[in-house]
Amino acid sequence: MTHVSRRLTAALVLASLAGSAFAGSYDPRETFAPFTYPQQATAYRSGSGMPGPLFWQNRADYELTAQLDPVKNQLTGKAVIHYTNNSPDALDVLWLQVEQNRYREDARGNFTSGRTPKQHTDGYRIASVKVQQGGKLVDATYVVADTRMQVRLPAAVAAHGGKVSVTIEYAYDLPGDFGGRTGFAGSKNGNIYEMAQWYPRLCVYDDLRGWDTAPFLNSEFYLEYGDFDYSITVPSDMIVAGSGELVNPEDVLTATQRERLAKARNSDATVMIRTPAEVTDPASRPKKGGTLTWHFRMKNTRDVAFGASTAYVWDAARINLPEGKSALAMSVYPVESVGNQSWGRSTEYLKASVEHFSTKWYPYPYPVAINEGGSAASGMEYPGIVFDPAEANPKELHMVTAHEIGHTWFPMIVGTDERRNAWMDEGFNTFIDVYEADAFHGGEFAPKRDGEYAPKGGNPVDEILPLLADADAPPLLMGADMVKEKYRHPATYFKSALGLVLLREQIIGPERFDPAFRKYIATWAYKHPSPSDFFRLMESEAGEDLSWFWRGWYQNNWQLDLAVTHVAYVDGDFQKGTQVTIENLDKLVMPSTLRVTYADGGVTNVRVPVETWQQHTSFVVTVPGTRRVTSVTIDPDHVLPDRNRANNTVAGPQ
Repeated sequence: MTHVSRRLTAALVLASLAGSAFAGSYDPRETFAPFTYPQQATAYRSGSGMPGPLFWQNRADYELTAQLDPVKNQLTGKAVIHYTNNSPDALDVLWLQVEQNRYREDARGNFTSGRTPKQHTDGYRIASVKVQQGGKLVDATYVVADTRMQVRLPAAVAAHGGKVSVTIEYAYDLPGDFGGRTGFAGSKNGNIYEMAQWYPRLCVYDDLRGWDTAPFLNSEFYLEYGDFDYSITVPSDMIVAGSGELVNPEDVLTATQRERLAKARNSDATVMIRTPAEVTDPASRPKKGGTLTWHFRMKNTRDVAFGASTAYVWDAARINLPEGKSALAMSVYPVESVGNQSWGRSTEYLKASVEHFSTKWYPYPYPVAINEGGSAASGMEYPGIVFDPAEANPKELHMVTAHEIGHTWFPMIVGTDERRNAWMDEGFNTFIDVYEADAFHGGEFAPKRDGEYAPKGGNPVDEILPLLADADAPPLLMGADMVKEKYRHPATYFKSALGLVLLREQIIGPERFDPAFRKYIATWAYKHPSPSDFFRLMESEAGEDLSWFWRGWYQNNWQLDLAVTHVAYVDGDFQKGTQVTIENLDKLVMPSTLRVTYADGGVTNVRVPVETWQQHTSFVVTVPGTRRVTSVTIDPDHVLPDRNRANNTVAGPQ
């Protein structure tokens, strides 16, 4: 054997011995290995999680007009989109989302999750596409592929501020009560129309992948920001509730309704704008017969949506915002939903949740917040308006109202890519819901627990255990449309939210987490953060290397199993203190508390930091004391998702 061979053999033996030291399921070298962020730091996105010195973002401003025909159940529209290319690349095409094509029989989404429309349509019927560029308006060449449309430009729109305008005339038939996005359904006093994805919308072009053209299968959206000016023409007996601010109330409201709205803007109590008795009273509309056009504007938003119906009861109240500012909370719903056991408290719930989120995290930015009661799109959120179920008891309505308006913060303000990273909007929003539920009327509907987001039960760290133990469960870092329906709420909502709760309450602490999370929101307001931007910013602002948590909780679906395996007195004498052997038996690690309970009823708590497990699978903690020990427990307050609590406690020495 040569010297080289002997050295190689010795190295292999040492490597084998080193491996045997971590022969169990927990290996510190795996858990604490250098973490590779999903997205690299660049001049566009810095290593601190902040936008870099060369950060850019494109912009889309919209002028929209549409006519809703409730007889044919059809919408006819015209969209003029003004696009600004702030990227460093000249763009020779534009990509748009044409999401009404999701309701076609051949839509890709019909072959994914099993959620299909009750009746199919032929999707968008495009009448014309024109491009205005360099002072010329010309017909454009375009190609439609499922829910995307590529518009080929006569000349590339220049980098660093080039502009182009696209005009699209179109029509489509409404898909009916599909459930979840857009459509219409009946009520006692007429159909309720919940109108979303009702115009072609620009895809995002960003520094991460250029054009982001993920099709609309079932997951939600990723959109550019801009200003919207839109007008909706409907029969005169209909009320329209739309995103943003109504700019022509004198044309579409009665004098009485305008007076009541003025009163509501200064009232913390809910004011009726259109009473149940007035729903069937022709005098509650400013004219009889024909049509009316409702004109709205909304600034710095990524989308707009609206509801329309002859059936709406309407009420409103003031929202009190930081720095003396205010907005208006409004609810519209059918007479079937009147009363405090249904929608009578809707505006109260809406007002309280917006005020809570605004004070705790970031001020609500829009002039109006609307809760619309129907069924076709129940439980769906858009900027300034949310669609919620008209049939809901108080607890359910409070929960869904707070959750859907909470989406204002994620992803309406913080513009995450919902199709690729749904956990960054659904989970983050569910996280802020937890504290809103605690705050509302001293916890009237708290805690935020329900079968939609997790199995019914008590402790959330126990409820997550079946998901962590499921070998087929997806990690959080996975595209939304790749997550099976079985796991969508347990993972995307519940696990993501619980991850933030653990960060806030067990790993970092509120005193560091809250300012860091607020900075994340403020930094990425009206921008498009990636998962890595969130990871980096939270680490930088909170002052913690959290790579082990990103790996275990987000990149993987690892389990935690902390154990107390031995308790002995130092040198056999309890007056010299107690030695406690603790072990980490699975891949996830967490900081924890070790509690020693004495015969006289006293306790000593020892904080066991996560760094304990960087070099060890087993560690002896020496606890000073001069009393006999009756028991030792790790995680005595039951705040960690420990899969086997049977090994958490050991009796004291005899």
